[in-house]
Amino acid sequence: MTSPTPTGATVSDSPHPSSHAANIYDTEGAGAESVDEEDDDDMDFDPMRDDSEDVEFFDPADEVEAEFHDADDGLSGVEIEFSMDDDDGEENDGNETETEANATQPGYDRPAQRPLLQGRFQYCRWMQPTSLIHDVVTRSQIMRLFGHHGFQDLFRTHRANALDDNDAGRGDRRRRRGQGSYPPIPSKVGERLMGCGTFGESAFYQDSLRKRKDRLARRLVNRELGIHQDSPARANKLISQGLLPSSNADTIIHYDARCYSGQFSDDGNFFFCCGQDFKVRMYDTSNPYSWKYYKTAAYPYGQWTITDASLSPDNKFLAYSSIRSIVFLAPTDPTLAVQEPIALDFAYTGPASRRPQFTAAHSNFGIWSLRFSGDGREIVAGTSDHAVYVYDVEAKRSILRIPGHSDDVNAVCFGDQSSPHILYSGSDDTLIKVWDRRSMGDSREAGVFVGHTEGLTYVDSKGDGRYVLSNGKDQTMKLWDLRKMMPTEKSSKIDINRYSTGFDYRFMPYSEDDYEPHPHDCSLVTFRGHRVLKTLIRCHFSPSGSTDSRYVYSGSEDGCVYIYNMDATLAGKIDVNKATHRSRPRNETASYTTRSIRGRRDPGLWQTCVRDASWHPNAPVIAATSWNGWGGQTGTCTTHSWNDDAEDDEGEPKMGIRVDQLLEEDVSLYDDPQRGGRTSQFRSRLRSQRVPPADEDDDDAEGW
Repeated sequence: MTSPTPTGATVSDSPHPSSHAANIYDTEGAGAESVDEEDDDDMDFDPMRDDSEDVEFFDPADEVEAEFHDADDGLSGVEIEFSMDDDDGEENDGNETETEANATQPGYDRPAQRPLLQGRFQYCRWMQPTSLIHDVVTRSQIMRLFGHHGFQDLFRTHRANALDDNDAGRGDRRRRRGQGSYPPIPSKVGERLMGCGTFGESAFYQDSLRKRKDRLARRLVNRELGIHQDSPARANKLISQGLLPSSNADTIIHYDARCYSGQFSDDGNFFFCCGQDFKVRMYDTSNPYSWKYYKTAAYPYGQWTITDASLSPDNKFLAYSSIRSIVFLAPTDPTLAVQEPIALDFAYTGPASRRPQFTAAHSNFGIWSLRFSGDGREIVAGTSDHAVYVYDVEAKRSILRIPGHSDDVNAVCFGDQSSPHILYSGSDDTLIKVWDRRSMGDSREAGVFVGHTEGLTYVDSKGDGRYVLSNGKDQTMKLWDLRKMMPTEKSSKIDINRYSTGFDYRFMPYSEDDYEPHPHDCSLVTFRGHRVLKTLIRCHFSPSGSTDSRYVYSGSEDGCVYIYNMDATLAGKIDVNKATHRSRPRNETASYTTRSIRGRRDPGLWQTCVRDASWHPNAPVIAATSWNGWGGQTGTCTTHSWNDDAEDDEGEPKMGIRVDQLLEEDVSLYDDPQRGGRTSQFRSRLRSQRVPPADEDDDDAEGW
């Protein structure tokens, strides 16, 4: 498809129904791949002459069936080339053309023949240019086409050709225009779930008249006075689940590479953060408000980045992967820092004694996701060869390979923490499949979750063997119930490619006009508002200890963490971009070898994309792992705690402290060249509010 030029235009759909229904179009190029933006076919356009022998004329007497759509409905269709005269265009702008005016006069005989040549209208001497334009499409339709968002998406895909995550090199298919709407908010099913007790407690009394915010002090007074008729245990749960972390960052940990994932351990005493520099940093978080650096584990010969990591249930070992078939297993004990990590080859299925030696060139596939089983004996992985692998840690070999998807498996998890039998896998083929290892004689899934129209980026289990949460590239997060999964016999009859647009989430925005609800959606609740773009953004259930499983939350490409109630309403939002904006100086000598988050190499913008977030199991603290910095080329891990919306804190440690990856306070992080080289921007411990220097303007004050 060619881009519009002053002498030509590209129109993707057939003309408006008001045009003559006798015209036929050749749409062979509708689904073709986009050509290079430097290839300008319109420059070779030559108006047709009368003596051409290749012209075929259409006879209106022939019976031809033609399907027409509004020219504004899409951008995939026939190409129309036309020539416009500037004088005529100015003279007739906003008025009827001569052809249109004559058509209303009695006795006017419209020409019966129209030239047709391989789906392109050619300019003939006997046909006026304005007549051709208005007979095929109106002037207003042409202007709407030039302003259509589809042209912007088309141009954006030409300039984007960078590698990221698991979709490198994948072509784009034609985008369709949505025919439906998102599910309503609030969700009726979600409201029932909130009231059943499975996802937290609901207060008996709501102050709907005053509509004032229920502060912690008010809740404590109501509990002691016995107001609202809540039992003490119920009142405590209501208080704890209402302590949502705020946007103000307690600590900003800066890394020199993008951060891809970070999670607390199940007991909250451990935290790890994976970076694009092929290193995993481990921290002691037994005190969630004062972390301590543990150790760093490296992935030798990694490809692109560390894709995922999982901590064993006893917190003794950390398994981490890259875009290779090798998973490394490193001890978390800081006294064993010298010990080399153990290489686990997931592609090997033979005896452990014959296991081949790992080399830098050794790789059979890439691993996108991995999880330890509840007993720590097995690791499940989702791979780029469209399969799910189960690895036995003691036997040091893969004991099961499930080739159950038609595209990359981006996310895997166990359904129950106490049993390794139920597995979930989410793929770019838009499906979540449920595997029961006890009944896999025919290598078929036990059931399928159908509802996403684009690929899956993450799957998380509540751990009760029943509820599952997923993030999709269709910009939705969905809640599923294992009892409502679709049987394999029914799902095998559905054409999953029919409902997918195949847009490239790394470079293209997703418009709500492109969304079409899946007619076979079997999910319970659909959450939307966050952006699942640029990378495989993750979502999670909130922990039962600190929130009573009241919420679900997700990272987002716009630099925020979105926290949702179970009825799909927004409970809170943590703005990581605002909390970290310009929190480190720009490196003028840095080499930006990869594209920024917005698809540009310009390092002049501070950009944030929250890829992962983790809620502490015993405290109202969220750690957000992000691509964060100038051009989005560096990373941060920020901690956000509940502080009742206070802007600052008189306690220790001070809020907003900036540290390096070893948790050491670095003066250079406060040295911003735009502030005149000032390095003394540490907030005084003698004051509880920020006091910017008097010589700074308002714009600079916002960076404090």
